[in-house]
Amino acid sequence: MNKRLFVAIFLLLILTTYSAQHKFNFNHEIKIKKIIIANNKIVHEKRIIRDLSFLYEKNPAFISTNKIQEILTKIDFIESFEIKKIYPDKIKIKIFEKKPIAILQNKKEKKYYTSPGDLVDFVDLDEFKNLPIVFGDKKNFEIFYGILKNLKFPINEIKALYLFETKRWDLITFDDQIVKLPINNFESSLKNFIELREKLSFSKYKTFDYRINGQLILK
Repeated sequence: MNKRLFVAIFLLLILTTYSAQHKFNFNHEIKIKKIIIANNKIVHEKRIIRDLSFLYEKNPAFISTNKIQEILTKIDFIESFEIKKIYPDKIKIKIFEKKPIAILQNKKEKKYYTSPGDLVDFVDLDEFKNLPIVFGDKKNFEIFYGILKNLKFPINEIKALYLFETKRWDLITFDDQIVKLPINNFESSLKNFIELREKLSFSKYKTFDYRINGQLILK
């Protein structure tokens, strides 16, 4: 009886050890074979996969998301991302990109100004060819842009914005109408232009000059 019990225990230990080792070796040999990039429109998939190529040497169970974050946050247009491990050998990364809302030309430097308020390197893309071009600095444009949004100004109709040394703005529409704003209290001038532009009788004018306080000169 004791001998049979000993044999049974011995066989149980052998089988359990073999099963555990076999399972461990199988998992240890699994490596990422495919990186899936989704939801990207601006950043090229090849660029992201190239930067994350180190993942092909990793077991998905031991991948550090901190390393992926460190790499992806260095790519200008990426705002955030989601990581999903698809066992046994895939990883999917969903990209959320920053949205450019203007092209900022400050002296010789050209950047995209994005929805989070960041500046990213300019890349010539057809998708953003109709963005307003801003000739001025980031700080002053942020203030002016906030005022335009509060007034519900049709920003998609702005072709260009010029900031002069006196801190005065000129606004040019895609209809080639120029709005010359005063240095101070220009919000009322913008409101007036918004009202006038809806009237057909004012479509013939190309210059709306508000620079003299309390006056509008039309040309």
